[in-house]
Amino acid sequence: MTSDARPDDVGPGRSAPAHWEADVLLRDGRTAHIRPITPADEELLVDFYDNRVSDESKYYRFFSPMPHLSKRDVERFTNVDNVRRVAFVLTLGGDMIAIGRYDELRPGEAEVAFLVSDEHQGRGIAQILLEHLAQAGRERGVSSFVAEVLPDNSRMIQTFRDAGYRVASGYEDGVIRLEFPIEPTDTAIGVMLNREHEAEAASISRFLNPRSVAIIGASRRQETIGQVLVRNMVNADFTGRMYVVNPNSDSVSGMPAYKRVQDIDEPVDVAIVAVPAESVQDVVLDCAAKGVHGLVIISSGFAETGDDGRARQRRLVGLSRSYGLRVIGPNALGVINTDPSVRINASLSQVMPPRGRAGFFCQSGALGSAILEKVQSRGLGLSTFVSAGNRADVSGNDLLQYWEEDDTTEVVMMYLESLGNPRKFSRIARRVSLRKPIVAVRSGRTTQGVPMGHTVRKIAAPQQAVDAMFRQAGVIQVDTLEDMFDVAQLLAHQPLPRGRRVAIVGNSDALGLLAADAAAGAGLVVNRQIALSSIPTAEEFEDALDQAIDDPEVDAVVAVYIPPLSVSGEEIANVLAAVGEQSDKPLLASFLGAEGVPELLRVPDVAGSTAGRGSVPSYSSVESAVRALARVVEYAVWLRTPDGPALVVEPVDVVRARTIVMRALEQRPLGGELTRDELARVLDCYGISLWPTLAAGTLAQAREAGAQLGWDVVLKATADHLRERPDQAHVWRNINDEHEMEEAWRALTGFTGAPHASGQDEHRPSPRFVVQRVAPPGVPLMIRSIEDPLFGPVVSFGIAGPLSELLADRSYRIPPLSARDAAAMVREIKAAPMLFGYRGAEVVDVEEVERLIRRVAQLQNDLPQVSALTLDLVLAGPDAASVLTAGARVEPVADPRSDWFVRRMPTMPGDTIPN
Repeated sequence: MTSDARPDDVGPGRSAPAHWEADVLLRDGRTAHIRPITPADEELLVDFYDNRVSDESKYYRFFSPMPHLSKRDVERFTNVDNVRRVAFVLTLGGDMIAIGRYDELRPGEAEVAFLVSDEHQGRGIAQILLEHLAQAGRERGVSSFVAEVLPDNSRMIQTFRDAGYRVASGYEDGVIRLEFPIEPTDTAIGVMLNREHEAEAASISRFLNPRSVAIIGASRRQETIGQVLVRNMVNADFTGRMYVVNPNSDSVSGMPAYKRVQDIDEPVDVAIVAVPAESVQDVVLDCAAKGVHGLVIISSGFAETGDDGRARQRRLVGLSRSYGLRVIGPNALGVINTDPSVRINASLSQVMPPRGRAGFFCQSGALGSAILEKVQSRGLGLSTFVSAGNRADVSGNDLLQYWEEDDTTEVVMMYLESLGNPRKFSRIARRVSLRKPIVAVRSGRTTQGVPMGHTVRKIAAPQQAVDAMFRQAGVIQVDTLEDMFDVAQLLAHQPLPRGRRVAIVGNSDALGLLAADAAAGAGLVVNRQIALSSIPTAEEFEDALDQAIDDPEVDAVVAVYIPPLSVSGEEIANVLAAVGEQSDKPLLASFLGAEGVPELLRVPDVAGSTAGRGSVPSYSSVESAVRALARVVEYAVWLRTPDGPALVVEPVDVVRARTIVMRALEQRPLGGELTRDELARVLDCYGISLWPTLAAGTLAQAREAGAQLGWDVVLKATADHLRERPDQAHVWRNINDEHEMEEAWRALTGFTGAPHASGQDEHRPSPRFVVQRVAPPGVPLMIRSIEDPLFGPVVSFGIAGPLSELLADRSYRIPPLSARDAAAMVREIKAAPMLFGYRGAEVVDVEEVERLIRRVAQLQNDLPQVSALTLDLVLAGPDAASVLTAGARVEPVADPRSDWFVRRMPTMPGDTIPN
């Protein structure tokens, strides 16, 4: 590529934004650090160029032999203005391993170039640099990149072509010229997300499938953490190599002890760390020098202890990532993989769970031990288990990326105590749910509280929005751990139901009635009940089950069996197991009050799991069984409800809308309310018409407004305490001339306590009224959107008025909305019948209501500077939906969701890099 900058451009410029600096994950699952270059990087650049770049790579970069950089070159490359000339460096362990930059050629167009250390080529570094340079360029007004590449530099040519941009190329003077727009197209974003998925999955795979493990802090003393870790690894029969590290001992549990990790002759994939918190930093440096992939830090004494521990945890993560290491923990219980080819129990739990189909992620170490014991007692079985402790680095999002591709995991269970990046969780979970069910328990749903060690930003969105995000992503959210196990054991062993129709088969009329009541309450339809005698034979029970399963009007079967005295029920159990194995419909039971998958109801599994597919899960009560089935039915309905065809979206003018918003922010740098004119113009860009409204501070102004609007108008008081009154006493309708306006004015000013005309009493507030044309009658609706610091855009819908607010009767979604989202929002509120002809009323124009919801969602998704938008009053009638009242607030955004378009690893609040 050609040289980077013009000599007259050298010199300091604007400071780079803080969010341009980030930790990133490379293709092989290791980490690195990206940041803007500074003049202080001269020595790093010289060392990088002289010692880490081959002559061939230099030739590809500068099109001529250039063994060394001159002093002028070094100064030019390290001094940029961060506007027309931007450069990023990638560092690992304090060394520069790559540099990328762009230089503006003309307004909107810039030339881009890269140079990557030969040792680190093939790790996806050029793609990372291109993503971050493109995002920086978009923030600086650059719309397209150009690059000049030698024809035989196939790797760099492929980097540009693989980026997902529309590339146009030309050939002149022996050089290929590539040109491509850098707007974040769906293809480009898809490419980025695929790379993110591959890198994060690879990172976790090394933790769960290590070939060698070092236990640092291994101890000879019984009941110490170090000794427990060694014993659990030995008892699990780990198939790889295990090393123990203890500087004060020659051997531990009959194995030679090493003073430090670097003394181990063979490679080490994962280090399990159980040393005092103040010593962990030295361990990180030791492991980095050895080339360890990642650390599972059991040690406590970090963010869970207060401010000092939080600072220690921040330093730990920063140091680990700077050397390419990922961290599970600190304060973690550990990791487990039951795969016979691995069999690792690198945790404090002495329970090695049975082999199973479910992956489990949790954050609490103490709760993790109880979970593992519960799994064992239920006979559920796990494929893998991760307790992330304070979740300083590796999170549930990383595990979802891994489990999506893990063939041994068919069901995902998650106990979430906090959400560090719910936007990303929603995106990944929605994709994973299409392949594998996710069952989640989220603590702190009511209080929004998080444990001490979880340093996350507060979610501004209401609780209903968080729940809606889970539903939108297809996640089966349950209230308790017991509910989670109930649902997971059904998903792990039985097929998904095709619908909501249920048959109940049992030998107890009372329990059958309880099951039917529970099913109706859970939204299921009981299509068939087969009551057997209190002492049914095995043949009778089998015939009844066969009848229910063969019935085309039945989608799932609940079996209830309470044996009489002195009867074991073994014959009935054999029938249940045989039918459950052969049935293509889910069969679940309340068998002897047993909980889990009893041995009598298990089907052998060729893969070595405790209970195979077709095993019949049992529940201690019929209510628990029905509740679990209802959750699975909701997931099956979500899974089988397609998004539908792509929405036919009318043209919107995003550029004009953004220009209006940015000009408003120029006038109000700290943010503020949009004027009615500004808001009307922004809404118009999205095909939303705001009903004409004229302010009236005096009777004369009200008369003038009525005449201007052509009469047949309404006069409204605008005070907030009046607008929310259900009796609508602040509105006077159907005003047709000046005399009627005066009558309305006197009545409303008397009602509001304002003077009849301005100037009568200077000590009393002036009346605040508006005049509007009479709108067609309809159902009053409200559509809102906000920009949440963690979620990004959130949209809500409901009937307008205080009752909806008091009863929390609103629906929520996270944009962008799919074809079915807006329709679901309209129909899931409790007051939805008012829109569909309640008590003989006309059905409103629901399609127009859905269009307004989609447009508000699209606006909020496009304009993060709009911190809040409210269509306060939308009258939805049979032929139209009129937006009568609206308001919006804008606020400056330092980092306008740039993490949607580049890969960044999350950081703790208080760091310079945003979540």
